[in-house]
Amino acid sequence: MAVFKVEDYRNIALVGHGGAGKTTLAEACLFKAGVTKRQGSIDEKSSCLDFTDEEKEKGHSMDSSLCSLPHGGKHFNILDTPGSTDFIGLANSGVAGVETAVVVISATDGIEINTRKRFKRASEYGLARIIVINKIDDGEANLEELVSTIQESFGQECVPINLPASKGTAVVDCLTNSSGEADFGDVGGIHEAVLEAIVGADDELMEKYLGGGASEDEVLATAPKAVAAGALIPIMFTSASTGAGISEFLDAIIRLAPGPLAGKVRVLVDGETKTPIVPNAEDDFVGLAFKCATDPKSHIRYSFVRVLTGRLTSDQQIKTEQHPKGMRPGHVLRVSGDQHQDIEAGVAGDIIALAKLDVHIGETLFINKGGTIKMPFVPEPMFSLAIEPKTRGTEDKIGAILKQYADEDPCFKIERNATTHESVISGNGDLHLRTLLARMAKHHKLEVITHPPKVPYKETITTSAMNVGYTHKKQSGGSGQFGRVIINLLPAERGEGYEFVDKIFGGAIDQSYRPSVDKGIRAQMVLGVLAGYPVVDFKVELIDGKTHPVDSKDIAFQIAGRGAFKEAFMKAKPVLLEPVVHIDVTAPSENVGDLQGDLASRRGRPQGQEMLPGGMATLTAQIPLSEVADYHSRLSSITGGRGSYSLEFSHYEQVPGNVQQQIIADSKKTED
Repeated sequence: MAVFKVEDYRNIALVGHGGAGKTTLAEACLFKAGVTKRQGSIDEKSSCLDFTDEEKEKGHSMDSSLCSLPHGGKHFNILDTPGSTDFIGLANSGVAGVETAVVVISATDGIEINTRKRFKRASEYGLARIIVINKIDDGEANLEELVSTIQESFGQECVPINLPASKGTAVVDCLTNSSGEADFGDVGGIHEAVLEAIVGADDELMEKYLGGGASEDEVLATAPKAVAAGALIPIMFTSASTGAGISEFLDAIIRLAPGPLAGKVRVLVDGETKTPIVPNAEDDFVGLAFKCATDPKSHIRYSFVRVLTGRLTSDQQIKTEQHPKGMRPGHVLRVSGDQHQDIEAGVAGDIIALAKLDVHIGETLFINKGGTIKMPFVPEPMFSLAIEPKTRGTEDKIGAILKQYADEDPCFKIERNATTHESVISGNGDLHLRTLLARMAKHHKLEVITHPPKVPYKETITTSAMNVGYTHKKQSGGSGQFGRVIINLLPAERGEGYEFVDKIFGGAIDQSYRPSVDKGIRAQMVLGVLAGYPVVDFKVELIDGKTHPVDSKDIAFQIAGRGAFKEAFMKAKPVLLEPVVHIDVTAPSENVGDLQGDLASRRGRPQGQEMLPGGMATLTAQIPLSEVADYHSRLSSITGGRGSYSLEFSHYEQVPGNVQQQIIADSKKTED
């Protein structure tokens, strides 16, 4: 397959709320470019991008999917991302491979909760943004009002570069044309607005343009710079199902979307050295892994890599921080949906796939010079389930599969709870976890039993406990055990973690036993003291102790360290910390009062409210995670199934006294 020049690549991610038509838009682009002979359909289960059995069954994307196509002498890499909040980790990490986020908005549903989130995250990561209003053939849609809403929500930089015509069956170009018949709006006026937005990114060009010295062609040539800077956020119109506006969309991506040379600059960080990466096919290869996935049929694992600079062939040795000796890729692949083709090389600006390599999301791949590259924000998984095998003897197999899922999904985690001896999986929501468990049952015939969600409380202290001593002494025949330690326990700032300081001068405790005290404290930290939750944010000073010439040993000082820590902890006014999440709720406006009351009853603190088109409203609040375990069913009851919500971790804060007492009491019941 052909290898293109750096400037000839266009890498875009389709982002937005579920149901906006992102996958259908990508399918329409493939069909228009002649890659497919018939446009793939989600409803007919013939989609090239939603190709897994689960996606065909559910009718929506559950993972980001890549496709590529040629158009206008350029090579497009299009990443179709899932719109559901439950799969947001895959959507967020995927945009690390592109320069431009195309925010797809349904003409009928308007700006929805995840539309705002995806727009915000794209901006935070430094991507160019383009807005596509899809489904313009729906006669009920008020497109003019939606454009106004977009500008009110996202800024006046959002300017249409085309307009719907002939009742949504076509579009009129406003980028190069100053006249034409559109369903609404003044084509000439919008044409001028586009030009003014473009020159707004360049003071020198603006002065020249206002003085009449810059031609329209000269202005339009700088459009990618304006889009990359956010001075212009183009709005386009399409109907992916009928094909209206698709050719114009692809043409506009070429003219407006920044290529690898003009788009987001990645920075390679190696210790204190920060090196901006300039894409150049002649430099040493550097790539960024932004997606990993295992083919459900062949079980081959693929790592998707954005080639940031240089050139990679199948016979080269590539390195990561985990594999400094290097790995040989064997094949350099171009992926489109579930299809894979060998290519001669991966060059700067392209997106490639490598098979069967131990590469993980967020890792930098290199030949000579490595380091780290900042990845997009992914939320902390806040919904957890305790699991146990349905069939004995399958623990190791289940653990291996779940570890694979964790490697491929930045918002899925699995850990072993040292207190309850349970395996706990965490994700973005019930649908997220149930989908992965159903996948494991379908493809690997491994099933688990689940228990109610666990809230990840933490324990800490609010004051100091000084000169707390503990002696461990055991003599019951044979070799004895003896260790005495005296410690100070001090609180630390939130997020500082644990610090152990050896303040012993002289030989009160032999040097070889002092790390044993630290080891014992660390073991107790995991188990907790107050209610069985991990202890965080404190400092221990080892100030004195005593060693026995015969009976002292490592285990004795581990036990003494644990004992001293437990006693000091209970004297330092311990408290429980609970996770607080940011919740966004979208629902009919007539339900706002009931929803506000319900959130207040759950210790929620309102943060804002916004009225949306179509009689909808968005409420934002901060609320303890423990209070939202049953929120899905309650929201459905209040809104008649018309409400939706999303959660995002915010911070930890102290649990109120009455709630803390109940948590401790419940913990003691569990122990009994």
